[in-house]
Amino acid sequence: MPSPPDYFAVFEETPRPWLDPERLRQKFLDLSAAVHPDRVHQLDSPERAKAHERYVLLNVAYQCLSRHRDRVRHLLELESGERPEEISRVPAELVNLFMEIGRELREAEKLHLEKTKTTSPLLQVQLFERAQKQVERLQQLRDTLRTLNEKAEADLRLADREWTEATAGADRKALLPPLRELQHRLGYLDKWEAQLHQRILELSI
Repeated sequence: MPSPPDYFAVFEETPRPWLDPERLRQKFLDLSAAVHPDRVHQLDSPERAKAHERYVLLNVAYQCLSRHRDRVRHLLELESGERPEEISRVPAELVNLFMEIGRELREAEKLHLEKTKTTSPLLQVQLFERAQKQVERLQQLRDTLRTLNEKAEADLRLADREWTEATAGADRKALLPPLRELQHRLGYLDKWEAQLHQRILELSI
């Protein structure tokens, strides 16, 4: 099996759980500017193709490293040499929230379908009022998720400190299981927030 690409190396960063978002963004802007399509269109075909390949790599690497979940997943992949397995089990501490979010998302979907089928002005007003109340509930859940994301980010910073203090080999291997759990938690929080955002938009139109 070929080794996974090292997106940290693309930005000359040491593989680690945390990267400063603004510093990474500035590196991306500086590096991508030199190979942006608007800057290389006058080059000959081989050089233009090479610049395009570099531009695509920079974008893919940045998208990966700029998201906590994807960056941790990539770090785990580099350390193990294989992609981390997908886990469908919801973390125990999030089960109750998962059930509540699922219930409210289903209710929001029902309301959205009713809105698309209703033509009566009177019923539309009633549905609008119901939708606004549902949006408030979804926004409260989104606020809860954002608080949990802040906690996960703090845990990620702590994991990064432990990672940089550990020596290579056995010490870092002991840190991999907690990192997998953190990546798993970040994945669920990101997914649920995106779902809530989508339903809020649908009911707000």
